[in-house]
Amino acid sequence: MPGKPAPIKKSPAKKVAAKAPEPAPAPVEAPPAEAPPAEAPPAETPPAEAPPAEAAPAPVGETAPATPAEDTPAAEGSPPVPTSAPLDVSVEDVNDSSLSIKWKTPETIGDSGLDGYTVEYCKDGTTDWVVAQEELTPANRCCIKNLTTGDLLLVRVVAVNAGGRSEPGTLAEPVHIREIGDRPKIRMPRALRTRYVKQVGEQINLVIPFIGKPKPVVSWLKDGKPLDTKRVNIRNSDKDSIMFIRTSEREDSGVYEMTVKVESFEDKATITLQIVERPGCPASVKLVDSWGFNAALEWTPPKDNGNTEITGYTVQKADMKTGEWFSVLEHYHRLTATISDLIMGNSYSFRVFAENQVGISEKSAVTKEVAKIQKTGIVYKPPEYPEHDFSEAPKFTTPLSDRAATVGYTTKLLCSVRGCPKPKIEWLKNQMVIGKDPKFRQISNQGICSLEIRKPCSFDGGVYTCRAKNAQGEAAVSCKLEVKQVIISDAEKGK
Repeated sequence: MPGKPAPIKKSPAKKVAAKAPEPAPAPVEAPPAEAPPAEAPPAETPPAEAPPAEAAPAPVGETAPATPAEDTPAAEGSPPVPTSAPLDVSVEDVNDSSLSIKWKTPETIGDSGLDGYTVEYCKDGTTDWVVAQEELTPANRCCIKNLTTGDLLLVRVVAVNAGGRSEPGTLAEPVHIREIGDRPKIRMPRALRTRYVKQVGEQINLVIPFIGKPKPVVSWLKDGKPLDTKRVNIRNSDKDSIMFIRTSEREDSGVYEMTVKVESFEDKATITLQIVERPGCPASVKLVDSWGFNAALEWTPPKDNGNTEITGYTVQKADMKTGEWFSVLEHYHRLTATISDLIMGNSYSFRVFAENQVGISEKSAVTKEVAKIQKTGIVYKPPEYPEHDFSEAPKFTTPLSDRAATVGYTTKLLCSVRGCPKPKIEWLKNQMVIGKDPKFRQISNQGICSLEIRKPCSFDGGVYTCRAKNAQGEAAVSCKLEVKQVIISDAEKGK
């Protein structure tokens, strides 16, 4: 351990002044000797601010004549001032022989800049401050080595610039120089690393595990202030901390900060809790205009969004005759809408609901005015369509097929025909109209034409024709019918 404080590193301007010979008395009143612009530069270097054409280098051993006050930078403003104190000095690491600390840059540095930092320490209960490093450090952290195990040290950091030393930034508590078993570490569950959203009335039970030896000290803050123990219950063990809210409310929303501390080490984690509920209704809704079969609406967002963003609106209409409400727009994102397809002669009222991720608002904003869809003198004329001529000449869609029949067994001939108007059907045998011969039965139904031949004999064979006629024309189909005689052998006759 060093026995005495090391000298503080001087600014470049002060080093130059220390090497230069003592100046002769100046004929004019010079600024204070502490201000770098008022000190005379060495003989080997020309004045920093004087132009080459107006000033010559001073002889060796003599100082240059003093520059008038109005030409020096010091005359334009106040002398350099020290920076403000370094911020948030904290312990970064500690073991049985060294201590690492870190800090943040001072808020105010000034025009003269920042030369560096000096770190000093002393034992708790004494005032013998020891400089940890001989040179100024430009970094925002420093490791103090060769310490004695068991010491309780106070540490401070001072910023240095041309104006001198700043106010010191000190550690909040003395540091015990010893090896820490397990440094505190919060193991935040993945679900809690982002915004944690719950609905009003739901129970909240968050378990946050951590590690650390010896037993860490756990503390909680909400929005930077102590927790309200009437609303939030905290239960700590050696391995985790539990935050419990029996019935959540909107005011429970906020940023909760958990701190786990072992000696001079600590770990922090934050949980953003958002308690949401259904939004209020839109602040107002107004019927802007109505024309033809349309009505234009305009409304404003609700004053209470349920502690979460508004995702859309539901617009409904009601015919004043029935008073029943029907949704015309759902999940609508704009604040204006045009409702169309209203019925002429009816009057309508409109209402708007707001909705968020929880649901739609319990109440709605209703228009004070009623949209009246006026009747106009327009006479509806149905479009005139030319009559389609469905007239068609007969056409057989299914022809007759050749048949073979047995003497004494009734047979039937079939075909199908279409035509408009309905064609007249005639049957012919060997080009002779059959007419009303009782041996034949003629049927025509829905375009299906049939000829039934009752118990044909061998003389009933021949060519049969079905002919269809109407005003548009005629058509015919034919087939050949063969009537066979059953031949009985002599053996069968003998039986």
